[in-house]
Amino acid sequence: MLTTRSVGIIGMGHVGAHVASALLSQGLADELRLCDIDEKKLAAEVQDLHDALLFHPYNTKIVNCGDAYEELSGCDIIVNAAGNVAASSTDRDGELFCTTDICRTFAERVADSGFAGIWVNISNPCDVIATEIWHLTGYDPNRIIGTGTALDSARLRAQISLACGDLDPKSIDAHMIGEHGFSQIAAWSPATIGGVSLSRLALDYPERFAFDHDEAEELARRGGYVAMAGKRCTEYAIAAAAARIVAAILHDEHAVMAASTLMHGQYGEEGIFASLPCVIGKNGVEQVFELDLSEDELAGFHGSCAHIRENIARLTWW
Repeated sequence: MLTTRSVGIIGMGHVGAHVASALLSQGLADELRLCDIDEKKLAAEVQDLHDALLFHPYNTKIVNCGDAYEELSGCDIIVNAAGNVAASSTDRDGELFCTTDICRTFAERVADSGFAGIWVNISNPCDVIATEIWHLTGYDPNRIIGTGTALDSARLRAQISLACGDLDPKSIDAHMIGEHGFSQIAAWSPATIGGVSLSRLALDYPERFAFDHDEAEELARRGGYVAMAGKRCTEYAIAAAAARIVAAILHDEHAVMAASTLMHGQYGEEGIFASLPCVIGKNGVEQVFELDLSEDELAGFHGSCAHIRENIARLTWW
């Protein structure tokens, strides 16, 4: 029996619009249901996406849902990209009060409408918003996924690639973990290329694989703010990361990638969303991997989780 793959997007600013475009260009959805409180902006994006359909792989139904969030009830996935990018111009925490207030306008309405799909949250602070969606709705936390450090891990692999003679980043297995923010850390200890640890490669082939880990980590951590400084937003890479998670769900890939998920005792952490490598398929997060971290990395991960809790504690309504 044929089924329609339906994806809803809340927030059609820079990121939400690019997510919609990425889903169309990859042929991932049969239907897009789009929401935004800015009627003119939403109508413009719907028009532009319709105009581009001829050049995409498949025809796709694109529905303007305005702020009628209940019309997303039948979606397989809802991507939350609502926010105010200007507020995060120097730090993702800058959107804390704005995005958490916005989330309160729709999360329960979506849940009460009977939505039974999977949430993919992009809005920052990503881990706080993912935790908020769970807190407000009581939804199965395995079916709430934050993009988290998926993009930061891609940035880390890009930096390792550049440091090691332009290796294909897809051949590198390395992750940023913790908060999607400045407290995130690189998990260097378990990082590998072709199944060989980076530390072993640096010893055996120092001319190619010995590089400054601290510098690469900081470049990955701050990469989004290179884009922010030049064009006051990030859009292509985060949209690609979200589309990758959507694909893993719709294709039931059981794909392993860093993402923000509810901690259930990993490294002693629980009750908040934070990023670790996750197995992602049609039911959301199927499994969370605990990496073999050094003492310093473990301390860094705990510090990052503490920062997420500190942000939540700033919300007096919680």
